[in-house]
Amino acid sequence: MEASDHTNPEEYPTEIHDYLATFEQSLGSVEEMLKAMMLVSRSDLQKLEPLEQAKLDLVSVYALNSLFWVYLTIQGVNPKEHSVKQELERVRTYMNRVKEIAEKKKASKLDKGAASRFVRNALWEPSPENEKKNKGPGKGKKRKMD
Repeated sequence: MEASDHTNPEEYPTEIHDYLATFEQSLGSVEEMLKAMMLVSRSDLQKLEPLEQAKLDLVSVYALNSLFWVYLTIQGVNPKEHSVKQELERVRTYMNRVKEIAEKKKASKLDKGAASRFVRNALWEPSPENEKKNKGPGKGKKRKMD
């Protein structure tokens, strides 16, 4: 549906018609996403890993608070002076914390066994046969590095 289906274009300035149409499309998208989220059963959500559950919960809370922000704005209330602003900031803080945890989880972990094998193989130690061959005339003792 277009904005013109609900109201007479003469009731608002024509300059904002495109903005209203875009806003209505966005609301339709939000409505579809919320319907999809509501269709997922609670038992399916409990099967998610704790980090994924936290992400989903935070996105849901943030979306609802953002919608409330829009509602307050439409009602003529300044949302910056409402407690919803602090709630959005609090949720953003938790979203950043979850993001840090997810990044730490994705970070490559050190395989100590592989690292020690790599270092051991990278450091060359002469075998007794090579040591005798290298000790020719004019060559002194080699120091062993510890």
